Amino acid sequence: MAEPIWRSHGRTRRSTRRVRVLVSAAVVAAVALAVLVVPPLAGLDQQAVDLSAKLQPPSLAHPFGTDDLGRDLLLRCVYGLRVSLLVGLVAALVATVVGTAVGAAAAAAGGWTDRVVMRIVDAFASVPHLLLGIFIVAMFRPGIWPVIVSVALTHWLSTARIVRSEVLSLRSRPYIDAAVSGGASRWRVAVRHLLPGVLPQAGLAAVLMVPHAMWHESALSFLGLGLPTHQASLGNLVQTARGSLLAGDWWPTLFPGLFLIVPTLAIAGLAGAWRERINPRRRSELML
Repeated sequence: MAEPIWRSHGRTRRSTRRVRVLVSAAVVAAVALAVLVVPPLAGLDQQAVDLSAKLQPPSLAHPFGTDDLGRDLLLRCVYGLRVSLLVGLVAALVATVVGTAVGAAAAAAGGWTDRVVMRIVDAFASVPHLLLGIFIVAMFRPGIWPVIVSVALTHWLSTARIVRSEVLSLRSRPYIDAAVSGGASRWRVAVRHLLPGVLPQAGLAAVLMVPHAMWHESALSFLGLGLPTHQASLGNLVQTARGSLLAGDWWPTLFPGLFLIVPTLAIAGLAGAWRERINPRRRSELML
């Protein structure tokens, strides 16, 4: 008897998903290896200026070419990715902790506390992230920590909503009713039962927030409000390459852009696999 068509389609989708995960994992591993190993091993100053070698196209000596000051673009892209990843990871961690605490507390408390907290979240969410981020960084000198604070304070809202909805779903489970009937306090129920149940969703939100935070930092730096212009970041590299692009030199803009886009796609691929794993119903529907 011939095998049903839907099974072959499911096998094809599983194979495609496995390839996507492997490629994404390889890219993330290569990015981590580059930002950790290349700067110490290179032993070169990424700020070293060589005007005699400015705006050279990609070659064996400079695989990504040089910028308008003769600096090696590959080395500066690696340093820029290093800074952008640092901003993304720290900001995502802070935003996830804040959002998880706010969302879990609101859902566990319930009643008017939940309504007040979520109205505050809605008020902050009504302001565009970039506009609020510009307002925050404008109060400080350009630097990495103001950017981290800006990104963290504008990205915890979605995590709070996700965690709140997950906690509200968990509160209706029979084991929660059993714990409450057994005399467990609200704090014990929240810490021992509700919080562990929302950690996978909070972790997924944190992973997805890393590339979002990287793009946010790049946008602020591109506008001249993020990191100082002398410090390599992907946003600064794209910003300083605008004049070169108008003159027909494409490499100072292309490679920093790829260093921003490719890790974003790789992290999104891994996050998609994680989402399918923690949501078996959605995974089974995708396999049909």
